[in-house]
Amino acid sequence: MKDHLQNLVEALREELKEYSLLLALLGQQQEMVIHRQTQDLIQCVSRLSSQVEVLAGTRLEREQRQREVARALSLPENASFAALIPQLPGEYQPLVEALVGETNDLLQRIQRRARQNHILLTRVTDLMQRLLDPFFPGSQSRTYNDEGLVLGAGFPQRSLYDAVS
Repeated sequence: MKDHLQNLVEALREELKEYSLLLALLGQQQEMVIHRQTQDLIQCVSRLSSQVEVLAGTRLEREQRQREVARALSLPENASFAALIPQLPGEYQPLVEALVGETNDLLQRIQRRARQNHILLTRVTDLMQRLLDPFFPGSQSRTYNDEGLVLGAGFPQRSLYDAVS
């Protein structure tokens, strides 16, 4: 049992570290948008994508460790931390609870930062569209669907030369 708990604690620490790196990258992305560092922004998006992949693997590992502890405690494999923590040996309860709490807090901060970045990037895109609208007469107004995607978006079928003449 002790080995399973040590593995779970290590997996939780690793997951927390990877989420911290994701938050840092989102912070960098926000700074790059604010300071209009477009070249760096493209590289940052690539690093964000890579970090999300790393995080997916880290999370799978933690979930596996969580299932192992649940089995060792004779709980269902899909037992949540709320069900697991009270069943852990006393000396592990505060540690696991703290790691889970920190991870949940970090996830909320990540969601907030990602929403902020999405809003910033949307505003930049809308600004660019307004700047380009005079060069593409007849372009349609922007209507968004439930997923936030522009409906009927796209450039008109006329060439720029035709639009100017």
